[in-house]
Amino acid sequence: MSSCIALIVAAGSGQRFGAEQPKQYLDLAGQPVLRRTVEAFRRHPKVSAVRVVINPAFRDLYDAAVAGLDLPEPVAGGASRQDSVRNGLEALADSAPGLVLIHDAARPLIDSDTINAVIAALDTHPAALAAVPVADTLKRGDDGLVAGTVDRSGLWRAQTPQGFRFPAILAAHRDAAGLELTDDAAVAERAGLPVALVPAREENFKVTTPDDLTRATRALDSALSDIRTGSGFDVHRFAEGDHVTLCGVRVPHTQRLDGHSDADVGLHALTDAILGALCAGDIGSHFPPSDPQWRGADSALFLKHAAELVTARGGRIAHVDVTIICERPKVGPHREAMTARVADILGMPVDRVSVKATTTERLGFTGRGEGIAAQAMATIRLPG
Repeated sequence: MSSCIALIVAAGSGQRFGAEQPKQYLDLAGQPVLRRTVEAFRRHPKVSAVRVVINPAFRDLYDAAVAGLDLPEPVAGGASRQDSVRNGLEALADSAPGLVLIHDAARPLIDSDTINAVIAALDTHPAALAAVPVADTLKRGDDGLVAGTVDRSGLWRAQTPQGFRFPAILAAHRDAAGLELTDDAAVAERAGLPVALVPAREENFKVTTPDDLTRATRALDSALSDIRTGSGFDVHRFAEGDHVTLCGVRVPHTQRLDGHSDADVGLHALTDAILGALCAGDIGSHFPPSDPQWRGADSALFLKHAAELVTARGGRIAHVDVTIICERPKVGPHREAMTARVADILGMPVDRVSVKATTTERLGFTGRGEGIAAQAMATIRLPG
């Protein structure tokens, strides 16, 4: 079978969206839009590689969005989408793939069946595009009034991916340089290439406005219908020292917490809460205190591990809540930093992280100042 490379076009500035950064780098249910798009093609068995076309001005955002994915060097885009695609195709010329799929970064909900169908259509056609038949009645407008009804029979709404036999689309793009064609299928049409229509899904819409991003989030959540809640609890006694670590933040104090790692009761309780929601044991079964490699370890490692287990199951963490129980030190002045740190470790929005504190009215071991306790709750969503 000919090699097939997916070319993801992510060089736009997203000005219509109105955000502080391009829409392809915005968060979508815990991951950047671009990352979700890239991963949809990376995990497809018939796609041999993924290459991304970007605006170099946003290289830092790109690197953060695809961190850990081991992608080839991105291609610098051009002044228009057509220029960007041509640059991407030229960058693939040396590898000369048999097929190329060109896809908008802002279509993160592309499904495996549609990718399959576009690739299959290239067995018999030099070009193919995913599209949806027009179902609504179409009106032509003039000065705010209806000027006529348009016959919708035979009309389709073009999506991506648009697939091509590589040599043909590269030649077509080179010949169309400088023109303002609306998509790559139009470039192929101009070159006289027959373009097959491949029925796609409404869910493969393009994220263009904030409402679209909300719609995409809801679509992803609807697929994660197995909603689970886990709880965690941890205690550490005081020992001689000059600070404690709570929810990843160093807090000055007249004592420290005694433990095999950094004794962060907040992160330990939260790690157990996530593991509990997964029915995946407890923190000790994953990081035994008898193992010397965890002596003095940053508890963020434990929490990240629990979060990665959720991701590996195809799920995401929806909300976490941590309560620190102690008389001293005062948590209030550090609460905002703790919330931000937990959100950063878990890679989730700060408005889905709660950190708070309470006392036991000087009752019990925490009331006597002998140590600190923490309890946590975590809500996760897994595929149903």
